[in-house]
Amino acid sequence: MLPSTSVNSPVQGNGVLSSRDAARHTAGAKRYKYLRRLFRFRQMDFEFAAWQMLYLFTSPQRVYRNFHYRKQTKDQWARDDPAFLVLLSLWLCVSTVGFGFVLDMGFLETIKLLLWVVFIDCVGVGLLISTLMWFISNKYLVKRQSRDYDVEWGYAFDVHLNAFYPLLVILHFIQLFFINHVILTDTFIGYLVGNTLWLVAVGYYIYVTFLGYSALPFLKNTVILLYPFAPLILLYGLSLALGWNFTHTLCSFYKYRVK
Repeated sequence: MLPSTSVNSPVQGNGVLSSRDAARHTAGAKRYKYLRRLFRFRQMDFEFAAWQMLYLFTSPQRVYRNFHYRKQTKDQWARDDPAFLVLLSLWLCVSTVGFGFVLDMGFLETIKLLLWVVFIDCVGVGLLISTLMWFISNKYLVKRQSRDYDVEWGYAFDVHLNAFYPLLVILHFIQLFFINHVILTDTFIGYLVGNTLWLVAVGYYIYVTFLGYSALPFLKNTVILLYPFAPLILLYGLSLALGWNFTHTLCSFYKYRVK
C-alpha cells in the first residue's frame, strides 16, 4: 500500500465547500499553490513520489487509488505536491546525459539534446497531449448524469507524467545498454530488440493513460483509450517486415537536432 498523509477534508457535513474553502479550491488557487511549492524542497514528499515511480512499473492501479484519496481529502484529483515532477526532471537529465554519452555527443550537443528532451519531448508534447485529452474527455467521455463534474487539466497533465515516466526509463535508460552493440548493428536482432522496447514503452504509455482516465468515476467508455494498441501492434509487425529500426531513426533525428 502506498504511504499517505492524513489531511482533514475541507468538505462540510452537507457535502458543500464553505465560501472560504471554495476560494482556496479554484483552479487558479491550486495552480498558485503548486507553483509556490515547486521552490520549497523541504515541503515536498520525495519518498512518496519515489514510491509512485516504483508502482508505475509494478502496479500502476495503486498510484491512481491514491488520486482517489486526494480527491476525498483535498477535493482535487491532480497532484498538489511537485515532488514527482522534480524527480522526473532529474531522471530526464541523467538519462539524457547518458544518451548523449552513448551516442558520443560533445558537451554542447548534450546540452542541446537535454533542452530538446525536457522542453519539447516531455513538456511541449505533454502540454499538447494533456490539453487534447482534457478536451476529449470533458467533451465526449463525461457521463450524461455527471455533467456537473469535469476532468481537471492538472489531472490530465499528471496522467501524462505518469505514463511518460515508464516510457522514459525504457527508452532513455534500459535501451542505452543495447544501443551500440545490439540495436544499431543493422541486423534483424538489432531492430527486433529495439522495436520491441519501443512496443513495450509506448504500450505502457497507452495503458497507464487508460488507467488514469478509467479511475475517474464520472467518465464512460474509457476503454476506447486502449484502441491505439491495434495500430501500434500493426506498426510493430510492419517495421519488422520492412527492417525499419525505430531507435536508429530516433538517434539520427537527435543528432540532426543538436547540430
